[in-house]
Amino acid sequence: MTTSEGSAEGDAHTVTARLRIRIGQEEAHYGGGLVDGARLLRLFGDLVTEVTIRTDGDEGLLSAYSDIRFTAPVRPGDYIEATARLTRSTRLRRFVALEARKVIASPDTSTSAAQVLAEPVVVCTANAVTVVPKPKRTGPAGSVRRPGEKEAVPMGGRQ
Repeated sequence: MTTSEGSAEGDAHTVTARLRIRIGQEEAHYGGGLVDGARLLRLFGDLVTEVTIRTDGDEGLLSAYSDIRFTAPVRPGDYIEATARLTRSTRLRRFVALEARKVIASPDTSTSAAQVLAEPVVVCTANAVTVVPKPKRTGPAGSVRRPGEKEAVPMGGRQ
């Protein structure tokens, strides 16, 4: 499930993306049935990509994560809701705040039991920077030139 609020135009803080997933049994990698943090970072990567598509019409290139904090364990059967919020934009970079919260927990008592949490538990936070391509240059009359395409030269050479 993915949602977005706001618009790519105007205030950067209005662009958000969200998804919710169930962690499967196959994702337990460590003792105690713990899921590795890289699983959460993959969710964050998908969200950053969506934000960049919404703001720039291009997937961009994720260039950095910072301030990554794993704050609670994630286990198979847990439902994780991850959100992304565009916090700042420059000409070629987008800065995104990320948060993953456990909204349904899989208790140790049974393999099929689950508990809806009254208050979601933050399991990971991070910040990301993505780089977007330079806008394509335009030729005469505002036409967009494709990469590698040469500018049309008027008869008689350059003026």
